Amino acid sequence: MYLTQALHKGLIEQPDALAAVCGDEQRSHAELVDRVARLAGGLQSLGVAPGDRVAMMALNSIRYVEFFYGSWWAGAVVNPVNIRWSPREVAYSLDDCDTRVLIVDDVFSKAVPALREHSRSLQTVIFCGRGECPEGALRFEDLVSGHAPVPDAGRNGSDLAAVMYTGGTTGQPKGVMLGHQQLYLNALSNVSTLPRTQAGSVIAAPMFHVGAAGQLLMARARLMPTVIVPMFDEVALMTAIQTHRPDEGFLVPVMLKRLVDHPRFAEFDLSSLKLMLYGASPIDATLLDQAMRTLPSADFVQFYGMTELSPTICALPADAHRPGPDRERLLRAAGRPVPLAEVRIVDPQGRECPRGQVGEIVARGPNVMQGYWNKPEETAAAIKDGWMHTGDGGYMDPQGMVFVVDRVKDMIVSGGENVYSAEVENAILQLPQVAGCAVIGVPDDALGERVHAVVVLKPGTALDEDAIRAHCRDRIAGYKCPRSVEYRDELPLTAAGKLQKYLLREPHWASRTRQVN
Repeated sequence: MYLTQALHKGLIEQPDALAAVCGDEQRSHAELVDRVARLAGGLQSLGVAPGDRVAMMALNSIRYVEFFYGSWWAGAVVNPVNIRWSPREVAYSLDDCDTRVLIVDDVFSKAVPALREHSRSLQTVIFCGRGECPEGALRFEDLVSGHAPVPDAGRNGSDLAAVMYTGGTTGQPKGVMLGHQQLYLNALSNVSTLPRTQAGSVIAAPMFHVGAAGQLLMARARLMPTVIVPMFDEVALMTAIQTHRPDEGFLVPVMLKRLVDHPRFAEFDLSSLKLMLYGASPIDATLLDQAMRTLPSADFVQFYGMTELSPTICALPADAHRPGPDRERLLRAAGRPVPLAEVRIVDPQGRECPRGQVGEIVARGPNVMQGYWNKPEETAAAIKDGWMHTGDGGYMDPQGMVFVVDRVKDMIVSGGENVYSAEVENAILQLPQVAGCAVIGVPDDALGERVHAVVVLKPGTALDEDAIRAHCRDRIAGYKCPRSVEYRDELPLTAAGKLQKYLLREPHWASRTRQVN
């Protein structure tokens, strides 16, 4: 298994067919392969050897696709940079895995001086934008046009393909090492769970994130045209769908909410969408119901997993979203294990739990990461006897459906009772005034921890604590209801839309030690 395999397939079977489009640029399969092979030659001329890391810090574009495949064609390993990080954080990710080559676009070229100052590894900067080239940088297009195509290096199987840094929801990020086989098998496994679509796949999530990168690999494996939106913008996304008519898309829940809530939503024809994939963070039932009503032509499929799992271990299929006697229960599920993944629920001693009992979700299979870059202790803590410990609490029903109840560390122990924050959040999010919500445990002298809700209200609305508590008491047990409420203008999110709860907890626990069972 090798990731450039899809490019060879496209060149043989559909050389003149559309491979990718972004704005006014497009590539056929033949054009894409030619540019990838030339870029690989350019990278090799710079001294990039098999196994060396190449980074990119840029918005989504066709050149991002060329970065992925050009690096792999050259035998290198990609390090896609989180574009929301500060220069110091980016420098950390470059230095952590000794990345010496960085590609930047117009938007991030201004960060080059600071990156050179803070990074000890960075040697070569390549500019892929259209504006002024940063001092000392090489032009991407010169590398492509100035070098003859080189043969595919043929890296495959367990050869390292990517170091993808975690989003930092718990502090300092870790470099997740993923091989060619892991990423390619995961893409094929995901494809096998989906209804057949072929008109195109629209990518609007950031391509440095494993979800969007996985979406790209799935599209390439099926030789589907890839419609690329530079960054998530509701109007830009709807315009791209209306113009190019893709039939498949992927959005994280926060993006899906922004899309269906947009005041211009009804102006665009989005009827080409036949399949909407979602995942990367929990989705509340109210939003999912709204999305399915406003995109009636689309089937919905949820993927559940994490970067360390390449990234998918479960899928909730389209038929679980359709009307039926068990629909309400199934919509709360993460799904059944995908073909390549074995999933269990285990107790703190690693013993498999009975069906219906909450424990930690663990997974085993060829999609499990090779480890964290240069972090053997963290790797050993995460992978035990071949099983990746996800840190998610959940249970499995008698039919093998997996349900996620909370992050293990996010479970609140209040007065001796276990409270799963996701359940409380789902209740609060049903209030029409609420735009966002996060529930955490904070210190309480009497209870040990009390349930604390951080709420973001929709503009122009008001909602007091008593109304929130009264609403919750009608839906969940009294001990689960928030005992205190905090209002904020926004919640701290990673670039992938994941909630950074540790930032909400820190002010409350700064002077105390939190016990996590």
